[in-house]
Amino acid sequence: MIFDVVTLFPEMIQENCSFSILKRAIDANVIEVNTINPRDYTLNKHKKVDDTPYGGGAGMVLMPQPYVDAYEAIPKKENSITVMLTPQGEVFNNTVCEELKDYDQIILLCGHYEGFDERIREIIKPREISIGDFVLTGGELPALCLIDSISRKVDGTLGKIESADNDSFENGLLEYPQYTKPREYRGLKVPEVLLNGNHKEIEEFRYAQSLERTQKKRPDLL
Repeated sequence: MIFDVVTLFPEMIQENCSFSILKRAIDANVIEVNTINPRDYTLNKHKKVDDTPYGGGAGMVLMPQPYVDAYEAIPKKENSITVMLTPQGEVFNNTVCEELKDYDQIILLCGHYEGFDERIREIIKPREISIGDFVLTGGELPALCLIDSISRKVDGTLGKIESADNDSFENGLLEYPQYTKPREYRGLKVPEVLLNGNHKEIEEFRYAQSLERTQKKRPDLL
């Protein structure tokens, strides 16, 4: 799985991919994360990539030339998709994540300031995705959310692929409560069923707990 991130702040992506599970996945060649800076493609001698909006208004708008040229310079795999991170996009969830994990390459377009010149959308025709109904200062954090979430579903990222099988949303429910040592802490005990070694009873208990937790916290999922 290759992630190519078009961003004005490549350090944000590189730094956050240099820790923990993502770093191990990169080191093991399970995933590859590249950054492409539109400033390297601008024709402006001052490396300018934004300008004031036609029609007036506050802020600056990202110019089409640097972004389109940066995008077109990326080698494309046959099974690839381009995603624009924008509050105007469809909301990212586990269903979308399942769809995206089947691509060999995901190109992520990160915006900034007042957003993209509309012609960037018209030329590139990306799939537009949002991580929620709020606005951030740029698309790097949403891009990292997608990289992290999708990478978990790529075989080899986690120690065992089944580690993700019971995550929240995988079966339409929230994950059941988890416990580890010690057996008792501040008067709170681990449920006895988890200690008896009966895998069928444990599975039934966890499923019941998932149902109960989903009904309480996210009844809309049911």
